Amino acid sequence: MSAKLGEVLLKEGLITPQQLKEALDYQRANGGRLGSILVTLGMVQDEAITSVLSRQYGVPAVNLDLFDVDPNAIRLLPEETARKYMVMPLARNGSTMTLAMVDPANVFAVDDIKFMTGLTIEQVVVSELSLERALARYYAPEKGLVLAEKMSEFSAGLNDQFNLGNLGGLAAAPASAPVNLDEAMNEINEALGEGDLEVSEAPTEDVLDLSASSADEAPVVKLVNMILVSSLEYGASDIHIEPYEKEFRVRFRVDGLLREVMRPPMKMRAGLTSRIKIMAKLDIAETRLPQDGRIKIKLKRDAGVRDLDFRVSTLPTLWGEKIVLRLLDKEKLMLDMTKLGFEPESLEKFKRQIAKPYGMVLVTGPTGSGKTNTLYSALSSLNTPDTNIMTAEDPVEFNLTGINQVQMKEQIGLNFAAALRSFLRQDPNIVLVGEIRDFETAEIAVKASLTGHLVLSTLHTNDAPSTVSRLMNMGIEPFLVATSVNLIQAQRLIRRICTECKAPAKTQPPAQTLIELGFTPEEAAKTTIYEGTGKTKDGRECPKCKGSGYKGRVGLYEVMEMNDELRELILIGASALELRKKAIEHGMLTLRRSGLRKIMEGITTIEEVVRETVL
Repeated sequence: MSAKLGEVLLKEGLITPQQLKEALDYQRANGGRLGSILVTLGMVQDEAITSVLSRQYGVPAVNLDLFDVDPNAIRLLPEETARKYMVMPLARNGSTMTLAMVDPANVFAVDDIKFMTGLTIEQVVVSELSLERALARYYAPEKGLVLAEKMSEFSAGLNDQFNLGNLGGLAAAPASAPVNLDEAMNEINEALGEGDLEVSEAPTEDVLDLSASSADEAPVVKLVNMILVSSLEYGASDIHIEPYEKEFRVRFRVDGLLREVMRPPMKMRAGLTSRIKIMAKLDIAETRLPQDGRIKIKLKRDAGVRDLDFRVSTLPTLWGEKIVLRLLDKEKLMLDMTKLGFEPESLEKFKRQIAKPYGMVLVTGPTGSGKTNTLYSALSSLNTPDTNIMTAEDPVEFNLTGINQVQMKEQIGLNFAAALRSFLRQDPNIVLVGEIRDFETAEIAVKASLTGHLVLSTLHTNDAPSTVSRLMNMGIEPFLVATSVNLIQAQRLIRRICTECKAPAKTQPPAQTLIELGFTPEEAAKTTIYEGTGKTKDGRECPKCKGSGYKGRVGLYEVMEMNDELRELILIGASALELRKKAIEHGMLTLRRSGLRKIMEGITTIEEVVRETVL
């Protein structure tokens, strides 16, 4: 390049042959770029060099002393790389980065930076001295920039390790054609609104900028960001990343059912696992034991910043570590009990019992049945300035203002029983125990409910009446169960019919079939069964439910409110079946009956209710 620049400067009469000779001699003795040497020796002006280079290579010239550089653009490239190639990112527009260069002919620099960032490079030429001043000004040793550099090095290491190159082979849903990772990320950004993704390695630390537009957007990092953000677009509650002998797949749990969304290349398995474990502050060297962690996401959108939490669980399997991320989205937390799906009479019973000053309210159901949402809704309605509410949770899923929440730490002895003992010395009015797992926790919770505290908790049982048997199997005396428990509620979540493509079912089941499901003959005669077609009126795939016919979920509730007759049955050791019959006599709606009500209202389908309930 030196000879070429010198020839151009000579041709344009900006320097003399003698000056060029002196500059070349200086360069041989001291090193450096010819243009910078000519300026340093006072033979030519800075602006003249950039003007010549601009015309020579057909790229615009920029005076960095007068240019306002976008601070976010600086994060696209670590300082080490910028100084190595004498370049500086000025701005980003979509998938294009404007890059200031001292030497626009350095194709190695352009290729390296393009590979590192995954962006198209748009060059502008600047003088070396102005670039040096700009590098000193903008690459301050700030936390975010230092982190970006470290993550860039990590990403580059992954690239070298796996030789990933182009990820065009990444498959979306099984029936779809392969998609390009860049295109997929752009589509997701368009669907969500243009924004930055920021990741914090722990919810207690400052948020660190690892945006989707940052320099660490190497293939593995880009893929992880895409999976996290696209789970939000799908409305997923969980992300399953599963390794097998000859394939590697990613599935989202959407409205309670798993759906395969992509099959990344096998060579990305180790890199993807390591990236997620680092983000969740897990030990990447430990692959033999299960681990649990958490990732906090800040998604910047036009409407503002959206906070997302991912609860991360790793499990060693035969072919590698399976990772499950539970999306804890505050915007999906429904704190209005009237919108959860309660029948009016069930909601009235539930509200009546949580309003009592003492006693125990138990919510039961399998994992993912909405128990936490129900309890948070109850706490939200009870949260007033004159009430002391304390919770023991494992983990704390959502932060609720005005409520004292404690995270369990089994490894140091802080379990539910230990926390509950401490709570009783903290003058509480209401206590939430995340789960009653053993006799010790159950015993303390029962005693707390009998000494002037309202205790809310969860259990894993199939229905409300069997919860009584479960407590007694744990070792709680029948008279303690009868006197302490105010209400037991079992619940399930089923999918709602998509409101955009909802229509009466083409084939209505015969009345006898409906009667066998639990409908009365009168109800069977007048009930119209609805379904989601999954298509718009013009035959295209429904954009709201993506062709599934379902969008969102609603709860089924079985609320067993204690009364004198039920308490007497508990005292004499009655079975769950006897308790169930007596509770139904007193107006308890079973899970199946709650589901039939929702079928009659056109909220869900027969298949959903049958999948989650029994007669």
